[in-house]
Amino acid sequence: MQIEQLLRRVLEREASDLHIRVPSPPVLRIDGNLVTQVDLPPVTAAEAEQVLAAITTPEQAEAFRQKPELDFAYSIDSLARFRVNVLRQRGTLSIAFRLVPLKVPSIDDLGLPRILKTLVLKPRGLILVTGHTGSGKSTTLAAMVNHLNENDKRNIIIIEEPIEFLHHNKKCLIAQRDVGNDTESFATALMHALRHDPDVLVIGEMRDLPTIATAITAAETGHLVLGTLHTYNAAQSIDRMIDIFPPDQQQQIRFQLSQVIEAVLSQTLLPRIGGGRIAAFEILTATPAVRNLIRERKLYQMPGLMQISSRDGMQTLDQELAGLVREGIVSKDDASVKTVDREQFEKWLRATRR
Repeated sequence: MQIEQLLRRVLEREASDLHIRVPSPPVLRIDGNLVTQVDLPPVTAAEAEQVLAAITTPEQAEAFRQKPELDFAYSIDSLARFRVNVLRQRGTLSIAFRLVPLKVPSIDDLGLPRILKTLVLKPRGLILVTGHTGSGKSTTLAAMVNHLNENDKRNIIIIEEPIEFLHHNKKCLIAQRDVGNDTESFATALMHALRHDPDVLVIGEMRDLPTIATAITAAETGHLVLGTLHTYNAAQSIDRMIDIFPPDQQQQIRFQLSQVIEAVLSQTLLPRIGGGRIAAFEILTATPAVRNLIRERKLYQMPGLMQISSRDGMQTLDQELAGLVREGIVSKDDASVKTVDREQFEKWLRATRR
């Protein structure tokens, strides 16, 4: 099995992912759907091992022998980069490749909300990009960093596992750190980054208490912090950050978070009518009313406030989905699967069709 040929097929078919798993043929994810490559034979255990040997360095191979999970980046012929995850299942290898284009996309290229351009130029505070795995969070973050890089002079430190998009200095000075190779953990990297004269910190994944606590402190001390969470909507994202702390600390964290939060961007991907995919966003911006709801533990009121705060750039996911259906970009059936509140979605759909 020639792995480079398979990765070129990912580019040719405009797929987002390649899965190599024994004993199935290779599988591509195209427009969100898994497509088995029926013209190829099933992958054998020996072939999977050969693929791993071909794409890893001796150090990476040894790390996988010590701990049977591995994340790293792999490139081919200056055409594309791939984020690779390897694990064992039923005694054999399973390898997943996620395509990371070499060119960092712009906010306009991706058709992202224009408010992202304003948010990423803020001098300080915390901006969260949230969504499930594969929803495009890393791509959105990269586009925001690219906009900042083209429009302001800042010292940016990016911490990822592994590094995905490669940024080059334009107006900004950028350092990219790979957890596992350049540093031992997100929390450790973030702590040391604060001693490196940063203006902006980008955290690939905020998944534990030390990382979240340091991110809040960094935002409090005058830094702009961009980070991701595996949460589905704005209120859940705020709750997740607070709930990770011990109960006796949560009121203080709630107060701190209400002061530093600038925005929560929750996204999901949907298939476009006619092919391709589009990101739909729920957007929360930190108005005085939003900060008060966080302090007063009234996050259940957040969706209602967002629905009536379009002048502040806010929208619920259901509002966005209804708009995409109305504009003929996505089907009602596909949008319905992603709704937070089906009744509210139907209400907004009726309102936009008047």
